[in-house]
Amino acid sequence: MSKLPVRKSEIFGWCCFDFANSSFTTVITTVVFARYFEGVIAKETSNPVFLWGLAGAIANLLVIILGPWLGALADRTGRKKHFLAGTAIGCSVATAALWFTGAGTVALALVLVIFANLNFSLGENFTASFLPELCTPENVGKVSGYGWAFGYFGGLASLFLSLALVKIDVRLVFPAVGAFFILAAIPTFVLLRERAPRREAPPLLELFSEGWRETSRYLRALPQSATLFRFLLAFLVYMMGVTCVVQFAGIYAGREFGFDTAGVIKLFIYLQLSAAAGAFLFGFFQDRFGSVATLVVSLAGWVAVAIGAAMVRSQEGFLLVALLAGAVIGSTQAASRAVISVLSPPDAPAETFGYWGFFGKLAAIIGPPIFGLIADGWGMRLAILLTGVYFVAGLALVATIRVPRRAAAG
Repeated sequence: MSKLPVRKSEIFGWCCFDFANSSFTTVITTVVFARYFEGVIAKETSNPVFLWGLAGAIANLLVIILGPWLGALADRTGRKKHFLAGTAIGCSVATAALWFTGAGTVALALVLVIFANLNFSLGENFTASFLPELCTPENVGKVSGYGWAFGYFGGLASLFLSLALVKIDVRLVFPAVGAFFILAAIPTFVLLRERAPRREAPPLLELFSEGWRETSRYLRALPQSATLFRFLLAFLVYMMGVTCVVQFAGIYAGREFGFDTAGVIKLFIYLQLSAAAGAFLFGFFQDRFGSVATLVVSLAGWVAVAIGAAMVRSQEGFLLVALLAGAVIGSTQAASRAVISVLSPPDAPAETFGYWGFFGKLAAIIGPPIFGLIADGWGMRLAILLTGVYFVAGLALVATIRVPRRAAAG
């Protein structure tokens, strides 16, 4: 691989992709389109919440199937930036095409959302693959943190844009977010450099089989690392709860508390600000008490969120619960990544983070459809309360984790 020096402009360009793609996950997955799908597109169906959860599950299942193959293909051909650009264009175009959805267009909406989600998640994989080239073990946390911060600002910017457009026509939000994504990602494609040598692609079927053989080997060997395996099981369980909250929070706010679309957007603007503040404050806590302790506190906060969201009856009460959710979501992700980094064998960090990504996608496959089935059958309040079970179980497992002393320092 080329030893091209890393310029600050490259790190900026890399962070811009987090700024860009946060518009999709914030506006489409969580806030505006989620509510539009449930309240307009699939309103006449008997199971709109389940269908929304199923769309995310199918997309993540496709990522698990295609991710190892496409990642290997990008590495072998030295075209990671091309693949990253392809996923950005795919997600942006599919997002913009949501303009053509409306009441009763369930099949069209599901196809577009699944395709957009697939490209979004694959793009996350490709952008993460650049990180080892841009930093050292000493500054990887700082550089990764820059990406998180850019993501918060991207989410906020896209929410303000959506708030202006939804007053005219909610469907205008979708092409606007598609354009926001691709335009905000331009610095990534201009500034980020490809360091791997360009090579011809090997036979695709051979590469697909090879990628899955490696994945199968990793998963078979995982139980031999008892502490890592136990933590990943905990991660799977509590991330089932987190993915449910993220995917259904906008729908829940509208259905149970009467927030209109503009109200939901404003609610999530407050939540984004709370998330930024929480990530900052929990960073000090993690430095003082360690990543495992931070994760325990965060999961206890998630238990309170699940109970509070199920029990409160006023918009003001739900706002307080949402602010708590925002405060703990960033710390949950950051502390999880820190624990993984400590438990990662020095000779296999990429492999260990591959496990992390696999179990995160698996949580998104399992959790949301179950939530949807419960919500459509017995009500959303029961469904949100039962996410607390995931957090309690995850907390119980995390509490048994014992990591090296260096983890205590965060």
